[in-house]
Amino acid sequence: MNPTIKDVAQRAGVSVGTVSRVLAKNKTVSEDIRAKVEATIEAIGYRPNILGRSLRLNKTDIIGLVVPDITNPFFAELAKHVEMLASAEGYSVLLANTHDDPEAEKQQIETLLGRLPAGLILVPVSNSLVDGLISGTRTVTIDRPLSGHALVAVDNREGGYLAADHLLALGHRRIGYISGPNSTDVSAERREGFLQRLDEFRETNPGEYVAPQVVEGHFDYRSGEELGKKLLTQADATRPTAIATASDQQAIGLLRAAGDMGLRVPTDLSIVGFDDIPLASLVLPRLTTIRQPIAEITRLALEGVLGSHALQEEYKLRPVLIERGSCAAPPVP
Repeated sequence: MNPTIKDVAQRAGVSVGTVSRVLAKNKTVSEDIRAKVEATIEAIGYRPNILGRSLRLNKTDIIGLVVPDITNPFFAELAKHVEMLASAEGYSVLLANTHDDPEAEKQQIETLLGRLPAGLILVPVSNSLVDGLISGTRTVTIDRPLSGHALVAVDNREGGYLAADHLLALGHRRIGYISGPNSTDVSAERREGFLQRLDEFRETNPGEYVAPQVVEGHFDYRSGEELGKKLLTQADATRPTAIATASDQQAIGLLRAAGDMGLRVPTDLSIVGFDDIPLASLVLPRLTTIRQPIAEITRLALEGVLGSHALQEEYKLRPVLIERGSCAAPPVP
């Protein structure tokens, strides 16, 4: 006969409730008691009935993580941090991709909810299809807002503002911007912050101001390359001397486009990305970018899911300009 939780309690000289708290990794149990119970569990070979416990509690030690695209380096890094932090708290992570498709998002969330997760960390695609599904599940969103749930994100407007400010400070006046889809709040906010700084410059330096060249695409490498060629295929007198992008993937695609066209970065063209994905410090030249504090973002999101802070709040973290080798003063005419 398999040992029971009562056998563990009797052998360790503690209550069944204490054994349950040790199994749940409850931090109210003293280290001495925890060690004694864990040693007893190992000695008698007790294995908890996880399914039965989950059904009684109506949840498991699982965190659901839903992202638009795990091939996006930012979301891959996000998933890595969530898994590391959750594991340290005794939770496993189930990952789902939505491919920015509201119907796929709905299906993925329904599947995850069938596993009775302790909570969800979600980069949402749609409000309308998701809201009713997760109303009874502790949910924190990252990067994109979802009505009625806590949001943890970088201050995207400030990030866009920092990118424009950096290029202006270097002396650039013919500046381009590659936006993400304006249908997403993240993209719209980064673009708004970028244009706000240029508007401020126009007010104080009207004689030097040149209207920015803005194009809209997706957050991926291909958009950066294709839209970069569009911006750079102009006469020298009108071609941007600097381009900021809404993501590092776009910026890396832009690097490729500039190289294919015989332009040197940063001698002929300065580039600023956004996110600071690992690849940003590996490409040549190394990419100047706006860093998202991803470790802090994931920590706050997980605390929200596990109940360490109240939900219904918005956490906006400050971005940081990371200066590397892709920016310099504009070329002399």
